[in-house]
Amino acid sequence: MFKDIIFGNKDESANAEMIPLAAGMENISVDDFDLPEELQLLTLRNTVLFPQIVIPISVGRKKSLKLVKEAHKKAMLIGIVSQKDEKTEDPGFDDVYQIGTLARVIKLFDMPDGEKTAVLQGITTFEITEQITEKPNLKVKYKIRKTINKPKNKAEFEAQIYSVKELSVRIIHLSSIIPKEAAFAVKNIDSPEFLINFVSSNTDIETKYKQELLEQRNLSKRATLLIKHLSEEVQKLELKDNIQNKAKSEMTQQQKEYFLHQQMKAIQDELGLESPKLEIEELEKKAKNKKWNDEVKEAFRKQINRLKQINPMSPDYSYQIAYAQTLVDLPWNEYTPDNFDLKRAEKILNEDHYGLDNVKDRILEHLAVLKLKGDLKAPILCLYGPPGVGKTSLGKSVARALERKYARMSLGGLHDESEIRGHRKTYIGAMPGRIIQNLKKVKSSNPVFILDEIDKIGNDFRGDPSSALLEVLDPEQNNTFYDNYLELEFDLSKILFIATANSLNTIKPALRDRMELIEVSGYITEEKTEISKRHLIPRQLKEHGLKPSQLKFTKEAIEKIITDYTVESGVRNLEKKIAELIRKVAKSIAAEEPYDKIITPEKVEKYLGVPKYIKGKYEGNEFAGVVTGLAWTQAGGKILFIESSVSKGSGKLNITGNLGQVMKESALIAYEYIKAHAQDLKINEDIFEKYNIHIHVPEGAIPKDGPSAGITMVTSMASIFTQRKVKNRLAMTGEMTLRGKVLPVGGIKEKILAAKRAGIKEIVLSEDNKKDIDEINDLYIKGLKFTFVKTVSEVLQAALLKQKVKNPLKFKLKQ
Repeated sequence: MFKDIIFGNKDESANAEMIPLAAGMENISVDDFDLPEELQLLTLRNTVLFPQIVIPISVGRKKSLKLVKEAHKKAMLIGIVSQKDEKTEDPGFDDVYQIGTLARVIKLFDMPDGEKTAVLQGITTFEITEQITEKPNLKVKYKIRKTINKPKNKAEFEAQIYSVKELSVRIIHLSSIIPKEAAFAVKNIDSPEFLINFVSSNTDIETKYKQELLEQRNLSKRATLLIKHLSEEVQKLELKDNIQNKAKSEMTQQQKEYFLHQQMKAIQDELGLESPKLEIEELEKKAKNKKWNDEVKEAFRKQINRLKQINPMSPDYSYQIAYAQTLVDLPWNEYTPDNFDLKRAEKILNEDHYGLDNVKDRILEHLAVLKLKGDLKAPILCLYGPPGVGKTSLGKSVARALERKYARMSLGGLHDESEIRGHRKTYIGAMPGRIIQNLKKVKSSNPVFILDEIDKIGNDFRGDPSSALLEVLDPEQNNTFYDNYLELEFDLSKILFIATANSLNTIKPALRDRMELIEVSGYITEEKTEISKRHLIPRQLKEHGLKPSQLKFTKEAIEKIITDYTVESGVRNLEKKIAELIRKVAKSIAAEEPYDKIITPEKVEKYLGVPKYIKGKYEGNEFAGVVTGLAWTQAGGKILFIESSVSKGSGKLNITGNLGQVMKESALIAYEYIKAHAQDLKINEDIFEKYNIHIHVPEGAIPKDGPSAGITMVTSMASIFTQRKVKNRLAMTGEMTLRGKVLPVGGIKEKILAAKRAGIKEIVLSEDNKKDIDEINDLYIKGLKFTFVKTVSEVLQAALLKQKVKNPLKFKLKQ
């Protein structure tokens, strides 16, 4: 089938043009032509021309050639009929079929062998009604036969068309002589009639069967008849294909393997590659130097014996050799010696990181005990705190201080338990877990191993990685860690694991319990300034190709970048802003333009633009009901203003400012406390019935929640009802109970830093928060006064002045 499909004749010696024979002809109509009353016939020996189809024919008979030339020259239509017997040399009316195809000659040219070739295009079918003459060519009268193209069952007809396409494509793929492009041509035919005619014309069946297809006027019935012939053709081709495949498989499997082995050996010899035998010998040689226990030795011996019995060409061989290679590459009982020079370790830690004293002390303590005892299980540390404070980079410094190898594994988004424990060897592409892979990479069993973002581990149907980490991070279990791929126990107890997290809330309690938690809080402005001078600016100058002498920053400039262009506890965004400024200077240097060698606060604004953030500042105590509170955020501490106002009404309490449920409850508790202690505060109780009170927390677009604003709210309400001033430059934080007890809150260090930045001089805290102040470096609390309280009455006594505000509000109440 389709062996005669021609997309174009490229024989230049015939001066032929490209002739598209497989597409673009379906729109031709008999109405586009002037039909002659009498029709001269051209007989074809061994094919049938279908309407809308274009075919090339070789013209041999002289009278036929004369007719073709005349038709081509005069652009006249001729009738194409097929001979009943192709051997007949001079056919008459009795030798041809009575139904043929009206056609035109669209091209006539010479072939290299001297033959004439005509390209015919079918238009529509016709039926001979009267024979006129046989000389020189057959001439007849005729009538047009139109195709019936309206199927009774549309769905059935669509299925027939689909079957024609599928069978045609199947034949094309099975045939070795039909170009595969023909399948594309068939699939892209949209007209059902053109498709059936096109496939019928190119189907490799006898002429009489093609004539049957041509004579069938009903398109649906023609499709059914065509499907029958196509199905027979598919069966023939499939049978032929099976016979050929059986003939090919006569070469036995043993012969094939021998032949392939010989070829492989020759290729390896030519390329100088190791043979499987040499590969195994190399593994055995490496194994002699490994510090294996008996269990691992036995496992390796069995694996080598198995490899020697497996055919190197077997798919299983690559898996088995990879497993043996993993056993050899892992650092079994191989440790790097620790450097016990404590002063050197402390120096390195201080060089790389400013602050973080708690972490540094814990590392030095571990090193000291290790020096005295000689053997100690490594601690499992978890550094938690806001982003950008140096938790991850601290791991590299620890590794450098101890002179250990460094490995890092990011746990953010990890959701497959196999990433920790490894895949079983039965799976294709199995490999060890990432912990074992990292140990294989660093070639040491006691590296400093960073488990980054441990609070962001996922959890789904593939398992729970955080549960798999329980074994890894348990000092009582991790000396016998079992990896599913290795199927052997590996000692992780000498590894110094350091996990990092931004929040402890998302870490499972069982996992949190196995780690030693160390808080890494944010930096104050002074610390950020030092970090910039010691680390950030030198690093960015180096990365941008500048020398320290080419650009310098004043202390004031650094502080301006910190306060006006960043809002964070860490220094990540600070480094980005420094890099942005240095880039702009580097551009000027590269362009040989004048630039500022010393960056001052004024120059900062020139390079970085208008300040992005307005630092929270204390706003004074001129208004009653405005109190400064302290809040904790992921980016560090900040000051928060609580505002109260009263208006005539029925005693309603309104709360605004995008507050959460806990904060709303704090406001309600504060209001009830004020009402209950009105006499102590010298407040007329009628106010609560005649006036509404409104509590508002500015920056309403930002959600706020938490109990630490309790004492701030009660102070704001007491101030608005009494019209007394709040003490100047005072801030507070603490939770209150309904009976007036002040409870401790968290985030004290961050809140103190925010208070210092805002110019606060005195902070009111719960008595129970005193222990938190004692742990804070004196540098952070310098210049601050702390007032510790147990009850709300002590808060009000410390916060409210006896002096009233200017123009105090006068409540109109009946006496």
